[in-house]
Amino acid sequence: MAFRFPGTPNLRRAILIAAILAVPAAAFAQDDPKITPPKQKKVPEAPGRLPKVGADRTRGLDFLFGALKAAPDEASAKHVEARIWAIWMQTPSDTAALLMLRAKVAMEAQQTNVALKLLDSVIKLRPDYVEGWNRRATLYYLQNDYAHSLADIQQVLVREPRHFGALAGLGMIMQDIGDDKRALDAFRKALAINPHLEKVPELVKSLSEKVEGRDI
Repeated sequence: MAFRFPGTPNLRRAILIAAILAVPAAAFAQDDPKITPPKQKKVPEAPGRLPKVGADRTRGLDFLFGALKAAPDEASAKHVEARIWAIWMQTPSDTAALLMLRAKVAMEAQQTNVALKLLDSVIKLRPDYVEGWNRRATLYYLQNDYAHSLADIQQVLVREPRHFGALAGLGMIMQDIGDDKRALDAFRKALAINPHLEKVPELVKSLSEKVEGRDI
């Protein structure tokens, strides 16, 4: 199931602005650029080691998303998921690949400003590269900079509507700003694509009870 911001471009922009305005002012503070510890905020991301995959990106992804839904167990699903991430991470630009690697190292070293500049360069160099936008969205999210994270998530989903990582991130932001209905919608769309996402089924269950009430 594909997710897109609904309506016309003006309506989509209004929805994004409304979501941004709903964020507490403290969330936009840039005085402390450090990343929130992963134990507190965790979004789906590519595994540390990725398998080798073929060059037929579109056909490969279509097959893998079908296999992901049909995976009989979590171990099989994780194997398929890793292959999807490997395709997403592919870039025909050696320069972009090197910048992404350096950005990852900088993020792990809590060098937030360095990582951000590197990701800015990736996006400027390859604006069609989905994972450049996604990685920067994640960095902004971990900094509690929801405005910029939402904008980058929109760019990810325009290019790859099946990006379950971005959808899960969208759900987490909506939950953080108190929009449980949109959070539930985003999490459900993420699960429809990848039924084996960690912790998301529990979030859907709790939000369903909160938004829609318990079954009698």
